[in-house]
Amino acid sequence: MNSIHFKRHRRLRSSANLRAMVRETHLRPEDFIYPLFIVEGEKQKNEVASMPGVFHLSLDLLKAELDEIVALGIKSIILFGVPNEKDACGTGAYHDHGIVQEATREVKKHYPELLVVADTCLCEYTDHGHCGLVENEKVLNDESLELLVKTAVSQAKAGADIIAPSNMMDGFVTAIRKGLDEAGFEEIPIMSYAVKYSSAFYGPFRDAANSAPQFGDRKTYQMDPANRLEALREAESDLEEGADFLIVKPALSYLDIIRDVKNQYNVPIVAYNVSGEYSLIKAAALNGWVDERAITMEMLTSIKRAGADIIITYFAKDVSRWLKESNI
Repeated sequence: MNSIHFKRHRRLRSSANLRAMVRETHLRPEDFIYPLFIVEGEKQKNEVASMPGVFHLSLDLLKAELDEIVALGIKSIILFGVPNEKDACGTGAYHDHGIVQEATREVKKHYPELLVVADTCLCEYTDHGHCGLVENEKVLNDESLELLVKTAVSQAKAGADIIAPSNMMDGFVTAIRKGLDEAGFEEIPIMSYAVKYSSAFYGPFRDAANSAPQFGDRKTYQMDPANRLEALREAESDLEEGADFLIVKPALSYLDIIRDVKNQYNVPIVAYNVSGEYSLIKAAALNGWVDERAITMEMLTSIKRAGADIIITYFAKDVSRWLKESNI
């Protein structure tokens, strides 16, 4: 064999410690943003049927959840509100005592250093389930911007650290940036859902947030999954309008898009590991078809390797716990 020349790549794989030494991509609890669904009422902790391990939580039970999150080393959460009452204008989204605003105050009362990302959209609060104002079953773009600005400012007043508009209306970043600045919140960054596809992977989230459209779909404002170059146009527009972070959503079927956006733009890239991606693994694991821990770690590592700096994921607590156990 000495006369045959080839490279011995396996030399760097011969032991666990050696593999750890040369590992290129690492997951850390501070990489994650953990989503929370906050409901009105008291003593409410109800598991979302399609998302095992994810709960609707009322404000009085939020402290216990925050204790666990902080103990696991997670530094950031994103808040979604599930109100009791909805209307055509999504009034609860921008009410100063809306559910996300009250949840933000509760978080800051107990853990002021925990980063609160506020999802800024109307769909959870509108009776029609769309992300903007509707007229004759058409989602109105420019008329919706004013309400989105009101929502962002109200969330910032409540103490949100980051505004994350997810509505995909044209001009939403520039409108919100202007509104925040005029309200004295120049230092509040915008984490834009810049590249948000009209995806079949959102189904369980719509159960959790009670936000399914009551007519039609969201294809007139969310992106066609077949398109790649459009993602770069969307991201470029949001950066020009004042975005500080760029979100790509979903993550697993769009790893190429994450890499494209990372290569093109020098800002933090956020990947949203969405509900369908979570539920598929949970369901398969409950049936004994996959090793949940192994497949989850592989999936999230692939998202990080593709270029995500930050991952919004329902697996944040599980993975942070596994990392502690493994001392990775």
